Amino acid sequence: MASCTAQCSAAGLGGRAICGRRQVWRANFRLFPARARAYTAPMAQAPLLQLSGISLTFGGDPVFDGLDLVVQSGDRVALVGRNGSGKSTLLKVMAGLAEVDRGTRALSPGVSVGYMEQDPDFAGFATLGAYATQALDPAEHYKVEMAAEGLDFDPDLDPASASGGERRRAALAKLLAEAPELMLLDEPTNHLDISAIGWLEARLRETRAAFVLISHDRAFLRSLTRATLWVDRGQVRRRESGFDGFEDWRDKIWADEDDARHKLNRKIKAEARWAVEGISARRKRNQGRVRALAALRDERASQIKRQGVAAMALETAAPSGKLVAELEGVNKSYDGRVILRDFSLRVMRGERVAFVGPNGVGKTTLLRLITGAEEADSGTIRRGTNLETAIFDQSRAQLDPNASLWENLTGDPLMRVSGQADQVMVRGTPKHVVGYLKEFLFDEAQARAPVRSLSGGEKARLLLARIMAQPANLLVLDEPTNDLDVETLDLLQDLLGDFDGTVLLVSHDRDFIDRVASTTLVFEGEGRVTAYAGGWSDYMAQRPVDARATGAAPPAGGTQKGKSRTKQTQSKPALSYTESYRLEKLPAEIARLEAEIAKLTELLSDPALFTREPLKFRKATEALSERQTKLAAAEEEWLALAEKAEG
Repeated sequence: MASCTAQCSAAGLGGRAICGRRQVWRANFRLFPARARAYTAPMAQAPLLQLSGISLTFGGDPVFDGLDLVVQSGDRVALVGRNGSGKSTLLKVMAGLAEVDRGTRALSPGVSVGYMEQDPDFAGFATLGAYATQALDPAEHYKVEMAAEGLDFDPDLDPASASGGERRRAALAKLLAEAPELMLLDEPTNHLDISAIGWLEARLRETRAAFVLISHDRAFLRSLTRATLWVDRGQVRRRESGFDGFEDWRDKIWADEDDARHKLNRKIKAEARWAVEGISARRKRNQGRVRALAALRDERASQIKRQGVAAMALETAAPSGKLVAELEGVNKSYDGRVILRDFSLRVMRGERVAFVGPNGVGKTTLLRLITGAEEADSGTIRRGTNLETAIFDQSRAQLDPNASLWENLTGDPLMRVSGQADQVMVRGTPKHVVGYLKEFLFDEAQARAPVRSLSGGEKARLLLARIMAQPANLLVLDEPTNDLDVETLDLLQDLLGDFDGTVLLVSHDRDFIDRVASTTLVFEGEGRVTAYAGGWSDYMAQRPVDARATGAAPPAGGTQKGKSRTKQTQSKPALSYTESYRLEKLPAEIARLEAEIAKLTELLSDPALFTREPLKFRKATEALSERQTKLAAAEEEWLALAEKAEG
């Protein structure tokens, strides 16, 4: 018992009598599997949403033609596809916000649909909180406050002074607080840090609502989805399995398609040879075969060619010195807030260092210190020799939004070709600006369009086109994965894997960090930064056992020279990766539930509430009962996992 009490205390679970209620919980939880089976048993019920025969055309090209789609209660769907394939358009059709040429959209009676768009309109709202609570009863405003805590934004902030990320977080809080039966989420993880993404994952995992989710965060999609909708050249395919395995399924479909096209070409070639060699002698009795040949050619002509991947390439400049950067005892503060405290780090040539931590903790500041864009308050920074640096800026500040794509490339002094207004210098070779843009999947019509007309993914590709035009031996990538589709992320990952230089990467994409990073720097706040060998999953595994069990921050203190290349020796964990992740997240979930229960209890402590606002009283009572049940379940789950972790 003493050991268990110590575990409870170490986990930050306070003085609750977890151990004393242990047998009661276990008796109750034996009933849960039966309840779960009853809840998930197949039932004959109408779908939440049904699209029938949907056709939609933009600019002469069909986006969808004859689309049929059903979303059932409990669906958790990943909506995936290339940038520009029509994912956001399909989500708007599902939300009833896009007018279609033909077809019908049907909702079951009483079903509510919530839509989170990429660029919400805050016109007419004085604060982010006013926007998020617009459709809520005053008794339910606390839901937005709780979401604001998890997503880390200030509800009292004026939308005009809020960043794009804060505005998107307010839109996400609005959707979660309204709790519709069907949620449609367009890139909800963009501009969220890893802790907020984890909070959102937990909320979506526990919801009973159905949701359709667009995201390029593979770890997020794998964690949450149970079905996949793939938009490809106007066709929508459904797979009754989550995102995990999607890429193999997609590649198998493409391979089958290529095989069928190859067979069709061979058949057309054979029939064409017959037509040339023998048609004159058999003209009357073989007209059917001639018509069949024409039909085969029409079939081939009607096939829509797959969009290729961007022809991205990196050329490594002459090698830098063996040492890229060395920081000794560096201190940095802004307005009294400590960014780095007594921080030391050594980065050697060829390393791939990922910077991980909450928004605003100082990741970009450290990048600027390393590259010389800023200076430290104290301490020493030594930079290596022969550094040729290319920087991908998360704010896209290198792009002029009012200039055209053409002007953004030809106006770059490093890309300009003297006396040639239509040429750009690409890794030492002049290229026509339109030809180079086509390598990054832009067509000729887009070349003269302003950058502000581009989607987020297209802006990211244009910025990659600029930084990849020049050889470099140090890549500084600040949030490069935002808005890029899976295929482009795969290509970028492969390029970084073959790159002979050094990479400094800021990202909240856990999967991308796992695939790229050799070292992960974790920013813990208050100037503390700790280095771990490997990527995100390696960091999760290397944290001390007590930190993994409690969700506490890693040990305080700056990194020491060489520490980033020293892997800690660990015994094999008793838990699976999923169990370790749950054990880490449960204390925060328990703390959140406790905070919600405290607020609801305080609300219900008013003796006049029942007579004054009976509806508010009823809703608060129901919410309190629901959260008390979830708290008991979370505590029991934590106890079981903590015992298993101890062997």
